[in-house]
Amino acid sequence: MVRKRARSEPRRQSAVATAAPQRPKNQLLAGLPLDDFRKLQPHLSTVPIRHKQMLHKNGEPMSLVYFLNGGVASITTVLADGTMVEAATVGDEGMLGVEAILAADAIAPGDTLIQVPDASASAEVMRVADFRRQLAERPVFRDLMGRYAQTVIAQMMQSTACNALHPVQQRCARWLLMTHDRMHEQDFGLSHEFLAVMLGVQRPTVTVVAGQLQSAGLIRYTHGRVSVVDRRGLESASCECYGIIRTRFELLRR
Repeated sequence: MVRKRARSEPRRQSAVATAAPQRPKNQLLAGLPLDDFRKLQPHLSTVPIRHKQMLHKNGEPMSLVYFLNGGVASITTVLADGTMVEAATVGDEGMLGVEAILAADAIAPGDTLIQVPDASASAEVMRVADFRRQLAERPVFRDLMGRYAQTVIAQMMQSTACNALHPVQQRCARWLLMTHDRMHEQDFGLSHEFLAVMLGVQRPTVTVVAGQLQSAGLIRYTHGRVSVVDRRGLESASCECYGIIRTRFELLRR
């Protein structure tokens, strides 16, 4: 009896050792091959994130990159008078600190804040030095980050064209759809102030546009919370840019 227990013990230990690690909700990390994720895992730390938390400050060196597991972060360009304008938004489909792919001493080009948190939002954090080392040592990881950087650039270019040429109601519908995709929930918190920054308009304009979408039966917007009532209708109200950006992110996951 003693010998049987002694032989079975290594099998149990082996089974534990070979068990697949639990993947984060972040889609980039979750999509990595198992062996590549195992090599990255010791360099990742899971941290909670909160509303309005500043992750990168305009003009300051980056020491960390973030892979969001939930919520939505906004990367904003800050003008001399303090005005903020959206440059990009990132959720669990991406990472924050893409500039670290290009240089070890990357400087934040804008402020990055958590603008739409979820109830249990967290992020996987990695030091820039470890991140760049993994890029050098893991070809699959390096290729994924390179393709993600291309997708972010394409998103920013499309958003620039959209903000310059398309009516504010279409832009608002696009932004609500992108946030809805990232939150994976029917409703989410969203202040008039933040939506004004994202659309590059004044708060009264947000009130008018949101009211129009609500009157059309596409959304409900009360007490700082948005509920998408008619998803298909909201897509029809959006410009072409939503479909173009979404397709690029879907290609990234293949």
